[in-house]
Amino acid sequence: MQLMRIGERGAERPAVRGDDGVLYDLSPVTSDIDGAFLAGDGVNRARAALAAGELPALPDGDGVRVGAPIARPGKVVCIGLNYRDHAAETGAAIPAEPIVFMKAPNTVIGPDDTVLVPRGSVKTDWEVELGVIIGAQARYLDSPDDAAGVIAGYAISHDVSEREFQLERGGQWDKGKSCETFNPLGPWLVPADEITDPAKLGLRLWVNGEPRQDGTTADLIFGIDHVIWYLSQFMVLEPGDLINTGTPAGVAMGMPGQPYLRAGDTIDLEIDGLGHQRQTLQDA
Repeated sequence: MQLMRIGERGAERPAVRGDDGVLYDLSPVTSDIDGAFLAGDGVNRARAALAAGELPALPDGDGVRVGAPIARPGKVVCIGLNYRDHAAETGAAIPAEPIVFMKAPNTVIGPDDTVLVPRGSVKTDWEVELGVIIGAQARYLDSPDDAAGVIAGYAISHDVSEREFQLERGGQWDKGKSCETFNPLGPWLVPADEITDPAKLGLRLWVNGEPRQDGTTADLIFGIDHVIWYLSQFMVLEPGDLINTGTPAGVAMGMPGQPYLRAGDTIDLEIDGLGHQRQTLQDA
């Protein structure tokens, strides 16, 4: 089952794609896919309505915009340098604890929406990441073993970054991470119980058809459960929050010549079982 939101930006409607490949209207179950839906047993209600044949079919194909699979999250929490090969390519030491930073929630856009190169940018970069969507409050979890119970599902997350803003302009990383359109998400939210092993997912990214990233979540320094437990010691995670778990090697910053993104470039991303994204860049 794949939970989706389709329609023009700001007017998306909830939808679900079943095992038959058909897209169905989820409006009889919920007005949106948001924190209240995820916290209120919404995934199971959607699954039951789908199985009972209670949802009307929707048109699906060219011209149907796919939005982010969750309505605007309360928080977007990110983990930096969380793959060993990415830390190596940037010349950074393996962190002793997760490196935490935030992105503005309004960076989240649909998986195929246009990404804007910020004004004054010279180092806009790409990062394919496994996104984790929270489905229950996490506050001072006792151990990483408790984390599975608060995960609603998974999605592809593109942590677009402006490296000069992030690293060379002083202050924290956030201003190089929170530019508008800098977090395409989706196309789907796949419920956690339908991903057999989130620690063995392949992640891939191409720029203008050229392969750039090809990694696996098996190479995470801090695993998903550890990250959620760790974050819960410092902040309360709420249903609908998004966690970006880090990116593997292959970003522009770590490549010879540093081929940063420019207007007109096209980026394709995919993660095993979570679908595909494609964005074209234009100047802000």
